[in-house]
Amino acid sequence: MVAIIDYDAGNIKSVEKAFQYLGADTRVTRDPKEIFKADRVVLPGVGAFGDAMNKLKEYDLIPTIREVVSKELPFIGICLGLQLLFDSSEEADGVSGLGILRGNLRKIPESDTQGNTYKIPQIGWNNLSFPNKGRLFKGIDEGAYVYFVHSYYLKAEDSGIVTATTDYNVHIDASVESGNVFACQFHPEKSAEVGMQILKNFLEV
Repeated sequence: MVAIIDYDAGNIKSVEKAFQYLGADTRVTRDPKEIFKADRVVLPGVGAFGDAMNKLKEYDLIPTIREVVSKELPFIGICLGLQLLFDSSEEADGVSGLGILRGNLRKIPESDTQGNTYKIPQIGWNNLSFPNKGRLFKGIDEGAYVYFVHSYYLKAEDSGIVTATTDYNVHIDASVESGNVFACQFHPEKSAEVGMQILKNFLEV
């Protein structure tokens, strides 16, 4: 069973439908007992870093997430779910993230040194490079395109956990893997066949 953590964030329904399309039994829940019964756990999300951390605290989900990680259950963060796994974000000064992985989120600059401008948030398809090709990308070719919606990008402290990168004005750590913890800044559930393969690979971990 795949537990999808419900903390009032956006995009939960499309993540649930994607896993169901792949034949997974899913539960959208914030009940720790249900989450601990799962074979795999998903932290999805679209929204603001500070608001999301407040909701995780309100629903007392932070200890649950930490316990899931310590039990070595396969765990994946998607979009905002990736960001929350790290230490902090420029989007919310003074708000600590979960700190399960080390690094921070920075605002994507709206212009470069040549004066070119970039639309923020970035909404659209970008191709991936694989500096350390992880288990999520089995069967996926270098340069595959996935769908992003974000204004902030990850700078991981340990480049060894970064499994995919992309570029949009800046170099972006787009996916990470550390033990049983996986995360994607992009939306696999909206990334057509490539995205479905990524989620399928997660189900097979």
